[in-house]
Amino acid sequence: MQKPPEKAPAEPAGFLQSLGPGLVTGAADDDPSGIATYSQVGAQFGYGLAWTMLFSFPLMAVIQAVSARIGCVTGFGIAQNLRRHYPRWLLRAVVALLLIANVINLGADLGAMGAALGLLIGGPERFYAVVFGAVCVLLEVYMSYARYAGILKWATLCLFTYVAVAFMAHVPWGTALYGLLVPRFVFDAPHAMALVAVLGTTISPYLFFWQAGQEVEELHRRHVKPLCIAPREAGPELARIRTDTIIGMGVSNLIAIFIIFATAATLNASGVTEIQTSSQAAEALRPAAGVFTFALFAAGIIATGMLAVPVLAGSAAYAVSEVFGWTEGLDRAPREAKAFYGVIAAATMAGVALNFSPLDPVKALYWSAVVNGVLAAPLMAVMMVIAMNPRIMGRLTLPRPMLAVGWLATLVMAAASIGFFAI
Repeated sequence: MQKPPEKAPAEPAGFLQSLGPGLVTGAADDDPSGIATYSQVGAQFGYGLAWTMLFSFPLMAVIQAVSARIGCVTGFGIAQNLRRHYPRWLLRAVVALLLIANVINLGADLGAMGAALGLLIGGPERFYAVVFGAVCVLLEVYMSYARYAGILKWATLCLFTYVAVAFMAHVPWGTALYGLLVPRFVFDAPHAMALVAVLGTTISPYLFFWQAGQEVEELHRRHVKPLCIAPREAGPELARIRTDTIIGMGVSNLIAIFIIFATAATLNASGVTEIQTSSQAAEALRPAAGVFTFALFAAGIIATGMLAVPVLAGSAAYAVSEVFGWTEGLDRAPREAKAFYGVIAAATMAGVALNFSPLDPVKALYWSAVVNGVLAAPLMAVMMVIAMNPRIMGRLTLPRPMLAVGWLATLVMAAASIGFFAI
């Protein structure tokens, strides 16, 4: 019997091709609700809390790398690993909380996108929210995974709108860099609340599920076996994950820094210290920084929302599909993964529906932060336990530096969650 020809090893991807799940995840972290948080920090405290973005960077980079590593090594997402190795009640509780938080976040983001377009061209803001939701669902369901992932990757360039805004806002760079590099913290309720808000915005559970799920998609797309089965491939794959995640989280925090700088130089400098939504931040910029700067800021809200909404809906779909063992994946045709795409559509439309309810969008964001705070630290602890377990990860358990920083991130997030309720 003739031996089948061996499959030629895949050529190493170029630098840009190696960027993907981590870059998109980091960009999605700067969603409209995140923009509102960073705008409030800049408006209320000026440059005084810019250092929190440097502080949070290694924590979020490591915890996202842990989630990506779990997906790449095991070939399963976070929820599937919970299902395979831990009690069902834990899985159901985690996914239920994730769904609640994601739907609220979807509603807030779609509402912010509708409000931003209303600021730019006028017209019915709620109708715009419906249109944005429908467009996101159609793209996610009917576009091929390779093309869709490529669009999301290049869409991250929209974040640099906020770099332009900062340079147009005449930032006093000496003062700004001092606030970034020299930590200062006042032990009072407003500063504590701001720190909790920043950590809750940068380290969010939906990002864990999305990046792990996307790493599994990447394995399928490139026909690569999970690393626990093919540990010889671990070196280049884990190096790719490390580079992708560091760059993705670095871009995320860099943009957040520029948003803080821009709002500090305009809103705080002109006495505007209370911002509750991203559209309010854009509107407040109009008299403080001019029409063009305002328009750039508002356009950035729409662009980042188009990037974040699919990630929020997709992470919910990955989690629910893994609970029930449904066929999942954006590389699947709609007829192959009807339930998976159904969750994407249902979660997005539920978010749209929130904009027609009497629920206050600011309170909705608050409760979304509460749910994320409740979920983040325990889920991070579970992820760390999974990533340390040789029965699950084989020989590719976490190295000591990742172990130390991962547990530090978990403890910091737990303290932030406790602080959220104590303030």
